[in-house]
Amino acid sequence: MNHKYMNLKIGYLYGDLMNIYGDTGNSIALKHRAHARNIDVEVKMITIGSSYKVGDVDMFFFGGGQDESQIAVSRDLIKSKKGELIKEEIEKGIPLLAICGGYQLLGEYYQASRKQEVGSSQDIRLEGVSLFPAYTEAGDTRMIGNIAIESEWDKLIGFENHSGKTYLRPEGKALGTVLKGFGNNGEDGKEGCVYKNAIGCYMHGSLLPKNPQLCDWFIEKTLSIKYNKDIKLEKLNDFFEINARADFLAKIGI
Repeated sequence: MNHKYMNLKIGYLYGDLMNIYGDTGNSIALKHRAHARNIDVEVKMITIGSSYKVGDVDMFFFGGGQDESQIAVSRDLIKSKKGELIKEEIEKGIPLLAICGGYQLLGEYYQASRKQEVGSSQDIRLEGVSLFPAYTEAGDTRMIGNIAIESEWDKLIGFENHSGKTYLRPEGKALGTVLKGFGNNGEDGKEGCVYKNAIGCYMHGSLLPKNPQLCDWFIEKTLSIKYNKDIKLEKLNDFFEINARADFLAKIGI
């Protein structure tokens, strides 16, 4: 299929504040694999002080950030009503990928713990958008390292680094089952959450570069919704990605 005259606009949510552990790599992967099919890509920053209206973008990306950044972003999502607008878009099927802190803020709430001075702390509850039927509480242990999960997109591999523990409500659908690593909370063997075409998870900036099948799914889904027809992307030569993936799985014993 000739995609020459197609384009997609990615709304990068708070990219100036929420971009740790290489999360921008996900938007770079989307651009790279779209450009390889002659699809134009525009990345629009949506952050504190910027305006947004429904229909401005074709998909969303939301990265992770430190607690200080999450406090500011949580307030802006509620105060500016960006959160309500994002939910409205997701209900219509617009795709979204949210990582770590972005995932947490799109849930019901994040009960954080913030050190104020030596020997004392203050608990801070950050209100979420309630897009994902999930909530997050601060944990005492850092969950860090390589992660692999079984999902409907086959095995997904990546890297996680978080202390927050996310718990899905009974109606929540997990992105996948943990094969290696911690996942949402290190307890129930689940990782991430899927709602309509929105995915939240703890797999950082290497998620889409390491999992081209998921990256292509986002591109296909976004274009299909935008142009109101079934879009199928032609295959790319993923020799290096496939071999890197096999090597990764072998090294973690899967």
